[in-house]
Amino acid sequence: MTPSDGGTHGAAISRREAIRRAALLAGVALSPALVTFVAGAQTAAKKTYFTPAQAAVTGAAADRILPRTDTPGAVDVGVPAFLDRFYGEFMTDDERRLFDAGLEAIEAAAKATHGGTFASLTSAQQDTVLRTVAGSQQAQSPSSFGLIRSTTILGYFSSEQVAKSVLNYDPVPGRYDGCMPLDQVKGRDWFL
Repeated sequence: MTPSDGGTHGAAISRREAIRRAALLAGVALSPALVTFVAGAQTAAKKTYFTPAQAAVTGAAADRILPRTDTPGAVDVGVPAFLDRFYGEFMTDDERRLFDAGLEAIEAAAKATHGGTFASLTSAQQDTVLRTVAGSQQAQSPSSFGLIRSTTILGYFSSEQVAKSVLNYDPVPGRYDGCMPLDQVKGRDWFL
């Protein structure tokens, strides 16, 4: 192949091309937009898309959906910034409206049950509000709370810090040892 025919034989490949090839090897076809987003997800966004009120609700909700325990929480790994960028650059108009409806439902439930904004409530009160909203939307498909929850989880598990410290991602794996005591692999289970 020569450079003029679009091949990469003998030349370094881009990160995007490496991800695309890995996905094809795994039997998964990724859309170019998703590959572009995942490749650049760890870079700081140049623009914010949420209003300050939306950003407050989103950050507080992400913190309660995946709070800090013995592993980093959603806020610790930058999920609110991920959600802002995902909302602004990759969601369709219908998905944005659904996401907005979820934020509005959370805020309305917080005001109705506790008389304050969601971000100003205690952790226990926020958990109660999120359970109430999730329960009220259980029969809906698609659910606005489900969209908020799933994009929060996507942002969390696609972050570099979680890949390295929680999932124990090894970009260049060594030999395969099928049966090893957990104490030899730092007590981490590879299938979290």
